[in-house]
Amino acid sequence: MKIVRPFTILGAPLTVIALSAGAFGSSLQAQTAPFHKAPASTQQDTNPYAGQVAAATVGRAVYEQKCLACHGANAQGAGNIPALRVGPTQAAPDGSIFWYITQGDLGNGMPSASSLPEQQRWQVVTYLKSLPNAAPQPSKAVIAAPAATSISTAPPPPAPFTDYRYEKPGLSRWIKASDLPEPAPATSSSNGPRVVPRPANAWPQAPKGFAVGLYAEGLHNPRLIRTAPNGDMFLAETEAGNIKVFRGITKDGKPEKVETFATGLNGPFGITFYPLGPNPQWVYVGNLNSVVRFPYHNGDMVATGKPQHIADIPGGTGHTTRDVQFSLDGKIMFVSVGSRSNVDDPDTTPEEKNRANILAFNPDGTGMHIYAAGIRNPVGLAVNPITGELWCSVNERDGLGNNLVPDYITHVQPGGFYGWPWWYTGSHQDPRHLGKHPELKGKVIVPDVLLQPHNASLQMTFYSGNQFPAEYKGDIFAAEHGSWNRNPRAGYEVIRIPLHQTGHAAGGYEDFLTGFVVDDASVWGRPVGVTTAPDGSLLVTDDGSESIWRVSYTGK
Repeated sequence: MKIVRPFTILGAPLTVIALSAGAFGSSLQAQTAPFHKAPASTQQDTNPYAGQVAAATVGRAVYEQKCLACHGANAQGAGNIPALRVGPTQAAPDGSIFWYITQGDLGNGMPSASSLPEQQRWQVVTYLKSLPNAAPQPSKAVIAAPAATSISTAPPPPAPFTDYRYEKPGLSRWIKASDLPEPAPATSSSNGPRVVPRPANAWPQAPKGFAVGLYAEGLHNPRLIRTAPNGDMFLAETEAGNIKVFRGITKDGKPEKVETFATGLNGPFGITFYPLGPNPQWVYVGNLNSVVRFPYHNGDMVATGKPQHIADIPGGTGHTTRDVQFSLDGKIMFVSVGSRSNVDDPDTTPEEKNRANILAFNPDGTGMHIYAAGIRNPVGLAVNPITGELWCSVNERDGLGNNLVPDYITHVQPGGFYGWPWWYTGSHQDPRHLGKHPELKGKVIVPDVLLQPHNASLQMTFYSGNQFPAEYKGDIFAAEHGSWNRNPRAGYEVIRIPLHQTGHAAGGYEDFLTGFVVDDASVWGRPVGVTTAPDGSLLVTDDGSESIWRVSYTGK
């Protein structure tokens, strides 16, 4: 490791740490670095149940009860919640994992399990270590429909904040920087959703005049979706490593044709087409640790060639979504890379190098530089077709309370700094980094639109169709995957940000598509991706019900 010249943001120098080639995602690093800062002595602690099938079976039952809601049925993780079946957990000593399960780390959203009997904690470790050799289970295999509905009786949140009980299509929201409360870490919750099958009477709810239909179902972790210039819809099935293509809409609101464009990718998420215009020659895909491209001609539903490697990007654990977009002139390729952690200090954490940033490249992958920094997890990217400005949809940090820190959607200023991890929403300093980088106070950009804290805002798009009423033209739609660090929970919806045909946001947003929450413990749907279909309807991917929903305007 060596120190290189500082990266300057708005005139403020920040130390950047350079790593030797291949440091990101290195298995050697995972084996030698302490596992979540576990004491060295834990490496010598012996698991009394190591390798025992019966213990792994019991451990799985405990995992499903205590850990599944956040880490997933197959321990695949999601967002900032790491995968456990691969990566550092599998390289760590059993004793270090046991120590971390026992101690927890509330600052990073991991509750302590010290109340569990010691035997069960070791059995969970045994189960986790058995995962690489176990076949993945169906994602809903251990989840049953809730026996009864239990709506939270907690007091209403203070305005302008809200939660699932008060989300309703058409309601307007507006959060200002001056509305933010003081940090309250003690009130933070680990409240991951229990994903259940959709109840018989449940259906997404849209504003008056809109209808919702089920476009596709039975998918495998459907995430980002983008519409090609010819009208085909390209979908990333991230966990499966697939890109699928959906063509057309039948009179029954279903796809006319579905094909698998490519397989064997490494956590694909972002999809875009290049060059811009009606006749792209390439499909670019953002993998976990690289950008690749496939040769493409209009109408291709199956890739005609192997992926070409374009650029390496930071991989590893933590946030794993990598979106890709091009500037309107086609000269810049933007790539979003979220942080590895919740609030680790990049000055002292080499694994955060080039993360929590939007990176910029030439279209051929050369010339990498940081376009904007301090953006904890810029999941979704979109280029405003009116102004040409880059916009992003951001997951902010956890652990400061129910109503901090707001997620946001904003246009991105070149060279701009948005605060992570030392500051947030302008001149608010994170108490976990008190006194650090005082020179940045007053230089942190306040985002255009503040959303509910912990909403987990994912893909965003500018509505480009003609089916919706004229006032919707050019507005932003964004998928809010839903909170795990808030009680009562919030998100689990699609929102609309009115731009009034100006290309600029005033600061407010509206609930648009709701109805995915069952009760205080359970949800049946989690919106991820949004795109405009060729007929002007809006398609919404949902990795809770493994579906794609279609929102159309009927006027009725």
